[in-house]
Amino acid sequence: QVHLVESGGGLVQAGGSLRLSCAASGRTFNTYIISWVRQAPEKEREFVAGIAWSGTSTVYAPSVKGRFTISTDNAKNTVYLQMNSLKPEDTAVYYCATDTDDSWLRPKIDFGFWGQGTQVTVSS
Repeated sequence: QVHLVESGGGLVQAGGSLRLSCAASGRTFNTYIISWVRQAPEKEREFVAGIAWSGTSTVYAPSVKGRFTISTDNAKNTVYLQMNSLKPEDTAVYYCATDTDDSWLRPKIDFGFWGQGTQVTVSS
């Protein structure tokens, strides 16, 4: 089992910034990538960004590229999502997610392990 715990969500005005954190624990030794996925009310889940735990590779959704930055701290088994220039359409519950034995970094929304999610609300 892999346990993921997100934090850092909140309410921010448009144009503002937030940093989300996701702490991973448990059987993380055979997880190679970790991603952020979001879900807005009455919308389907949307891939946001993914990263290899090594930090050498990243992938972003076009809607956030240039505004969001994903990074890892391997010593803390933590992944971060720095979100700048936030827009009202970024409002959603943000989840971190991962799989075991999957080293192919790509946009995807089907994962075996999910955190509980953290709410991000951007006011206009």
